[in-house]
Amino acid sequence: MAKPHFRTVALIIGAAMFMEHLDGTVLATALPSMARDLGVTAPNMSIALTSYLISLAIFIPASGKIADRFGNRSVFRAAIIAFTLGSILCAQSPNLPFLVIARFLQGIGGALMMPVGRLVLLRSVEKRDMVSAMSWVLIPALVGPIIGPPFGGFIVTYLDWRWIFYINVPIGILGAVLVSLYIEETRGEPPKNFDIPGMLLSGLSLGALLFSFELSSHAGEWKLALSLFATGILAGAVYLFHAARTKEPILDPTLMQVPSFGLSIVAGAITRITQGAQPFLLPLMFQIGFGYSAIQSGLMTLSTAAGSFAMKAFAPRILRRYGYRDSMIVGGVISTLGYAACAFFRPEWPVAAIFGVLVFASFAMSFQFTAYNTIAYDNITPERLSSATSFYTTFQQLMLSVGVCAGAAALQAGMLIHGHSAPAMSDFSVAFFAVTAVSITSYFVNRRFAHDAGTEFSGHTPRTWPARQALKDPRGLQP
Repeated sequence: MAKPHFRTVALIIGAAMFMEHLDGTVLATALPSMARDLGVTAPNMSIALTSYLISLAIFIPASGKIADRFGNRSVFRAAIIAFTLGSILCAQSPNLPFLVIARFLQGIGGALMMPVGRLVLLRSVEKRDMVSAMSWVLIPALVGPIIGPPFGGFIVTYLDWRWIFYINVPIGILGAVLVSLYIEETRGEPPKNFDIPGMLLSGLSLGALLFSFELSSHAGEWKLALSLFATGILAGAVYLFHAARTKEPILDPTLMQVPSFGLSIVAGAITRITQGAQPFLLPLMFQIGFGYSAIQSGLMTLSTAAGSFAMKAFAPRILRRYGYRDSMIVGGVISTLGYAACAFFRPEWPVAAIFGVLVFASFAMSFQFTAYNTIAYDNITPERLSSATSFYTTFQQLMLSVGVCAGAAALQAGMLIHGHSAPAMSDFSVAFFAVTAVSITSYFVNRRFAHDAGTEFSGHTPRTWPARQALKDPRGLQP
């Protein structure tokens, strides 16, 4: 089989991630309609979200080890098939218990698609093409959560909630076929001993934390959310104790000692506070503050898709010209300030101006994640790739949930400060300033990257100090 073009591989992986991200955000919009049809109250539907989160918590950490044992292509294809079958079962659900089981199956597919898809990319694409490939993957991954809510509103209004799941079927079938045709089978060294205790501990920790973040945005659930948060922290501490005494832990904490990987995890986690909050704050502001319909709100948030799409052509050039460190320092500040500008949006603003700000901000934010998602693997050896992708995806999923929680909490804080019973424009301003105040601190982390970090990915040749001095002194003499 001829080796496929890197863009083909990237688009196949991106389409799978788009299906997953779109499904999660569309579902939240349709929960009231689903509750009426299944004969339960809307709050009871939260268990359908929870079952999916639990599935993610269990299987994301194990995904790399599973891929090493059974092969990247086989596991990625199986993940797409599992997600598609889970979607069909969700659409056919006659009652809530059936839906919960179907969502758990769907979650298994989702948990494996994210990290194994990234692993396929890392093992299939040359380092010199990785930035371009990652920028193609990130477009659908960033767009899915933004267009999900208005798309869900359209389906619930004009069709039936079951179509939320049926739309995954043709995408899933096409994806499984394309994986078989264009993705090569590769595998790492399979683990000698599968870390079952570590899988249970990490699953308990991640599941409790994800569920606590989900509940924290629900009124009256703070006690349960706090209890689950404490459980997650305790289980995480026990896992770290276990991992320090295990030869092949399911999640390897020593990866944080790899400079590019550890810094990318920390800087990316901080930046994802803003990224995770945007799909929550922007549609809410447009619909409540501006009085837009769900369709109008969706059209406005399509600006993020435009920014992400435009970025893919520029990211390789920027990184080749300026290198990772300097590009991420400047890009982090620009993307944060771009989303902070949303705090000044008001209904009387020209639509074109709002759209333009969002395109600019999403361009810069998409660039940041293209950089983080590639530089993370700069110093990772081939035998540790599977562990690294599992570790990275675990933190990515956790911090996106934290971002939603932070956006909701910041909005509530704004309402409390101003004494409002319903969100007003001033409350949204507080929320945008709060989440971007966190993300701006990534500046200090980005400065810690080496000047020559990621040169194999970017093709950038950093100048040494004497070379820089020679530009000032033609003789090349140092003072």
